[in-house]
Amino acid sequence: MSSTLKQIFLMIRVNLGSLPRRLWISLSMVLSVALVVAVLAGFLAMAGGFEAALQGAGSTGIAVILGGGTNQETGSDVPAEAIRSLTAATGGIGVARNAAGGLALSREIVVPVDVVRGSDGAEQTLSLRGMDLAGSALRDRATLSQGRMFSPGAREIVVGGRIADEFSGFAVGDKVRLGAVDWTVVGHFASGGSAFESEIWADLEAVQSAFDRQGQVQSLRVRLDGAGGLPVLQEHISAFPGPPLTAVSEADLYAAQSVRTASLIRLFGWPLALLMAVGATAGALNTMMSSVSDRAIEIATLRLLGFGRLPAFTATWVEAVALSITGAALGILASWLAFNGWQASTMGADNTKMAFQLDVTADVALTAGLLGLAIGIIGGALPALAATRLPLTSALRARG
Repeated sequence: MSSTLKQIFLMIRVNLGSLPRRLWISLSMVLSVALVVAVLAGFLAMAGGFEAALQGAGSTGIAVILGGGTNQETGSDVPAEAIRSLTAATGGIGVARNAAGGLALSREIVVPVDVVRGSDGAEQTLSLRGMDLAGSALRDRATLSQGRMFSPGAREIVVGGRIADEFSGFAVGDKVRLGAVDWTVVGHFASGGSAFESEIWADLEAVQSAFDRQGQVQSLRVRLDGAGGLPVLQEHISAFPGPPLTAVSEADLYAAQSVRTASLIRLFGWPLALLMAVGATAGALNTMMSSVSDRAIEIATLRLLGFGRLPAFTATWVEAVALSITGAALGILASWLAFNGWQASTMGADNTKMAFQLDVTADVALTAGLLGLAIGIIGGALPALAATRLPLTSALRARG
């Protein structure tokens, strides 16, 4: 057994030591594996970054009330009678109260608005959210980074950090035309990179008036009264007459949105990566078969000196795996340098732009790296087997 191990280690050393002689063909295998790993890591980082942006916006202590039987703000409508019934309730309804004794509640509406991006002149659709002044306090991670909040009734807006960074004309003090009227930028806010930073906030009544949506409310945001507040609230609103109302935690609302889009990103990413992996595996197979052919005399000589089939198989396989690990490491490094922290965007609710940041996490790197390793394991198996079946006499005759 110890003799076999010595043979294996010696043949591995011989194989790896001869790599400089086969530099270009070995490099082609490394680069093909690196490309597959980098592409897969990019798609996974995109899906993960999108999920992080939406899930970071959600809080289990906040509930969103929607009307019309929908579970999204798009198409939702909360009747005025339901709002009056909710705010008039005196008993425990699962909603916390503010310092003035009223419900910690914000009436809200989302309007898509077209904005021209200064960098390239492209038109983008953004979300203008009209809300009560209490709405900002119901976003647990949102904080003002510049300026102040909008004043009730005024045509003033507060802009998310991602919009302020990407679009010109949104500095504090600037005037921006949204719809048919001009709005004054009075502040910027940050929200830990969450989806809220892709929104513009303004006073509810000002938005209703500017876009001819008087009286319309799409959602109610409330702070729950403790961990058991949501079931109590759901039971309370279920008794309201008229169209059904739905209460869902903010965390669940955004998590459901993130799953759909992230799954779509992965649906495109995985087949493309696997298709490329098949090509890379074929390349690995070709590379290692060429390696075996190039070292046929070496392998035949060692076999005649008493080296067994197992050392020949193992050494060739280890070479393939070593090259694929090198390619995987290079691909992960390239994806981290190219994609990590890169700003991307996609279409969110109401066909509006939602920005997010790609994140090459340890899980992303591990998943992509394992695919690269699999290429080497699969692509090196057949050449390794060929090394054990090499016709010794033919190989030695070829030398002469």
